[in-house]
Amino acid sequence: MDIQPIKAEADYERALGRVEELWNFRDGSAESDELDILAILIEAYEREHDPIELPDPIEAIKFRLEQKGKDAGALIGVIGQRTRVYEVMRGKRSLSLHMICNLHETFGIPAEVHIQPARRRRKVAVHRSSARLTPASMRKSA
Repeated sequence: MDIQPIKAEADYERALGRVEELWNFRDGSAESDELDILAILIEAYEREHDPIELPDPIEAIKFRLEQKGKDAGALIGVIGQRTRVYEVMRGKRSLSLHMICNLHETFGIPAEVHIQPARRRRKVAVHRSSARLTPASMRKSA
């Protein structure tokens, strides 16, 4: 067993190749132990170099509902009444701690997915008077 730290992409590729070689050895063998150690090293390297971002909270809820073959109606009682579910799913209302706990307990959605700001599309409000501003009108007001 010659295990080295994974410091660069070449080390990572070499470790993956070795994992393929060790994959079918029986549990409890020296090769199986080497596989376990390599898996830990590979996971640490991937976590540092290719981190996986958490999904958007609302998209995570939609995905889990789809996995379970349910629709937004399944959220009634978990998030709140029908109007509360609608507000949350449309991004009009943030999830409360109580809702996050219920989503975790009922659907197994990790709480850390919901403990982050929701990604919302921001609408840029244009004031009526600013829409008519021209360089000439700006000089007059100055």
